[in-house]
Amino acid sequence: MKYAVIVFPGSNCDIDMYHAIKDELGEEVEYVWHTESCLDSFDAILLPGGFSYGDYLRTGAIARFSNVMNAIKLAAEAGKPVLGVCNGFQILLESHLLPGAMRKNENLKFICDTVELRVENNETSFTTQYSKNEIINIPIAHGEGNYYCDATTLEKLENNNQVVFRYVNNPNGSINDIAGIINEAGNVLGMMPHPERAVDSLLGSNDGLKMFKSILSYWREKHVVKA
Repeated sequence: MKYAVIVFPGSNCDIDMYHAIKDELGEEVEYVWHTESCLDSFDAILLPGGFSYGDYLRTGAIARFSNVMNAIKLAAEAGKPVLGVCNGFQILLESHLLPGAMRKNENLKFICDTVELRVENNETSFTTQYSKNEIINIPIAHGEGNYYCDATTLEKLENNNQVVFRYVNNPNGSINDIAGIINEAGNVLGMMPHPERAVDSLLGSNDGLKMFKSILSYWREKHVVKA
């Protein structure tokens, strides 16, 4: 399986994402600069955290106009897994690949911590290695991670089981304790916590590794012909 790690000016978690795939998962991965216009050779797309374009205007607001976003939209429409973490999640929201928006943290401060998440939906291509309601420990690092959407969108997300992760103790004020959501098709996931920073017990948790194993397992079941 071949992964693309998208790199924008200001990305700073791209190396962590690359390490998770290359060294921990043992799969093929490449950095892809934001000017790229074709992602046809990749099986999964990863948008890492950071401060794309310095977070000017709004987080992810400028990145949404990068050349690579058209290719990401095509990949999503083709059913390929697309994962956006932290700033990557913000970019997916700004690009309307996921519904809702991000606001500043409720305490108006940058938060860097490890938090507990509850796995709400373990039937997605990103979460099959988890158990439903499993509590996992994943780091966060953001100043604008307060997820918000209107009442109609929220009802739709809840009714469609599109809330994938929920904070056990909400650190930023996100509506309904939402930490991660998926699109209706089930192949685009956005989350504020950083699973790529939780892939080895030496880092304090390896709970994030199950996410990348889930993506790989899903792809293999779909594409690898069994003998």
